[in-house]
Parts: sequence; C-alpha cells; structure tokens
Amino acid sequence: MIPALAGLAAGLAGIGVAQALAASRLVAAFARKPAEAPNTRPPVTVLKPLHGDEPLLEAALATLCEQDYPAWQIVFGVQSQADPAIAIVRRLQSRFPAADITLTIDPALHGANRKVGNLINMFPAARHDTIVIADSDVHVRPDYLDRLVAALEPPDVGLVTTLYAGLPVGTAEHRLASRLGATQITHGFLPGAVLARALGRQDCLGATMCLRRRDLDRIGGLAALVDHLADDNVLGQRIAALGMRVALAETVPLTTVPEPTLAALFRHELRWARTIRALEPAGFAASIMQYPLFWALLAIPLAGGALWSIGLFLIAWVLRAVAALGVDAALLPLWTGERGSNDDAALAFSCPVWLLPLRDIFSVTVMLVSYGGRQVDWRGHGLHADTPPPFTRQTDTFRPIQGNKTR
Repeated sequence: MIPALAGLAAGLAGIGVAQALAASRLVAAFARKPAEAPNTRPPVTVLKPLHGDEPLLEAALATLCEQDYPAWQIVFGVQSQADPAIAIVRRLQSRFPAADITLTIDPALHGANRKVGNLINMFPAARHDTIVIADSDVHVRPDYLDRLVAALEPPDVGLVTTLYAGLPVGTAEHRLASRLGATQITHGFLPGAVLARALGRQDCLGATMCLRRRDLDRIGGLAALVDHLADDNVLGQRIAALGMRVALAETVPLTTVPEPTLAALFRHELRWARTIRALEPAGFAASIMQYPLFWALLAIPLAGGALWSIGLFLIAWVLRAVAALGVDAALLPLWTGERGSNDDAALAFSCPVWLLPLRDIFSVTVMLVSYGGRQVDWRGHGLHADTPPPFTRQTDTFRPIQGNKTR
C-alpha cells in the first residue's frame, strides 16, 4: 500500500506542477493585452477605510493621490479620534493640496464587519456616482482609475475588480514571514485567480471593487454586506444576481504584506482559509492539489527515499520555480513601463525560489488547521466565517430564497 501512496503523491505533484505552468502562461497572456483607454472619464469617489497605522501606509495612500485622472475624490474614514491614521491623512492633505481629500471620523457601529461599518459611515461624504472601494494597503499605478473606469464601461458590467500582487515589508534580514506571505499572493493566489477566470468564474477580489452608485443601491447598499465576513463575495453575488458581469480591470496593484512573524502570517492566512472554506467547501478541499512541492516531498518518505522520488522533488521544484518566475517576468513590465525601474515592483516580482518548498508546506498546514473551526481574527476582533445565503432577483429587490436560514 505504501508504494501506491507514493505513486499517488507523485501524481498529485504532477497535477500541481501542470496547473502552475498553465496558470503562468495565462498570466503572461493577461499581461500582454493592450490596455484600453476609457471612452469617458466620469468623476470618481474612492472610499478608503482606515484602521491604525501600518507599514507603508502613507506610501500606499499617496499612490492614489498621484492619479493621472481629471476628477476624483478620496474619502478616508476612521472610527476613533485617536486613530494614528488621522495624522497620515493630514500629511497627505499637506503634500497634495490639489487633491480632493475628505476625512470622516465616526465611531458608529453597524454590524459584525467593522470595515463595512466604517464604509457605511463614510458613504454620505461620497459625491460622485462611480464608486471605488479599495483596501488601505493597496499601491496603485497612475492609470489605476482609468483602468477601472474602462472596465466598467460596458453596459453588462456591474462590478470591476483587480488582481493584486504581494509587496513584502521589512529588512532583508527580517523578511521571512512577509516574503512567504507575498509569494503566496503573487505566485499562488494571482495565477490561480487568472486560471479561475479562464475556467469561467467571475469572483470579486476584495482589494479593489468599482461599481456604479445606482447598482450598489439596487443590491441593498453597503448595509447588505455588513454582517458578512466575505463582503466582497456577497457583493459579487448580488451584482451577478442583477444579471451583470464582474469584470477584471487591466491593472495589477500591489498589496502590502506586513506580517513580522510566522505566527502573525499564520493567523492572517487562517482567516483567508476559513473564509474560503465556508464559501466554497469543495473547491477549497480540491485546492490542496495546488501545492506540488508538498506532495513531492511527501513522496520521498513514502517511497523509502528512492532516487526516483528525490528526482521527482527536484524536477517539481525547478518547474514550480519556472512558473513563478514566468509570472514575475510577465507582470514586472506593467509596473516599470517606460521608466524601466520601480523598487517596489522589483521586490514584489522577485520570487524567492528557495522558499517555495516551505511555502507549500505552510499552505497545507494552514488548510488542515482551518478545518478546526470557523472563528477568525480580524484586527483583534473575533468573527465567524459564514456562508451567505443565495439571492434571487425580484424586481430589483433581493430576499433569501425560500428554505434558507438567514442571520
């Protein structure tokens, strides 16, 4: 039986390598697509909920103030007068006096999801009808708003989202956890999302969400999201229930990966894992095939250290590295452009090949632990990973399908 298990592990390693190589080619095809300019450039309101200071926060927020766009408003929001993010917003207002920046400070709570609660407090300050909701740690190119608006133009598109890559934080000597986290995003999540798109999925990826005010109103507004941990998933489902598409913009922002320790990274990724498991239990279980180096390593003891198993692991490592480096080579030019250099992009798109086996082992460990419950930690607050009920369209209003329990 043990030789059979070794063969099974080897087969799963092969499936994982094939998937990584296929996804890498799809990322390259995505990056080669010429960016289309929008036909019109309507004024845009960007909602940026904030909570405390964090590494590279000012740098990330500044990229939004530097957009090459005619008219956009930025609404920052915090829920406490003592929030240190307020000082950063004040510095940005001084650095960019021409920027239309609004700060809201409102402690009101509206539901379990405090980020969405913050957005509800901020929304009355939004003046424009094209709405962008973006995480605080997102670094963007100067054409970010153009790419979002262009993707939103088709009348059958109700929501626009983006891929994103991981930007590790910290000195080279103290960057292990953030490098592990960043490579999971850039070389695991991102190509996986592109592959899912090719297979017909239209997931909303929550780092950036862009939609029209009227469509947000039609799905019940932000209040419809406030009791769900996976607010992006609920938003995407409700837009799809309107009969509209969730489009992917032709831009790839960077998202800061600030975790200083493996324990902090584990807590963060466990929240992701439990959220995904609640939403897509079958797909989540099948995703364990995405970690070929774990399976190739497992084949070695199962095969009694046979030479073929060691060779399999080395070949899998090389091919997994080829796939990851292909993602880097495809996406780096999107950030460097004619300038030819960008320190953040160079760091984000430089796969630590030597860490790939540890990355796969870490990912599988997170997956296994995720089955121990549904409780997650979000900025010190305990939340429950829920499964939002499906919705059906009934004259532009939404209600749970009969027979489903609601919260």
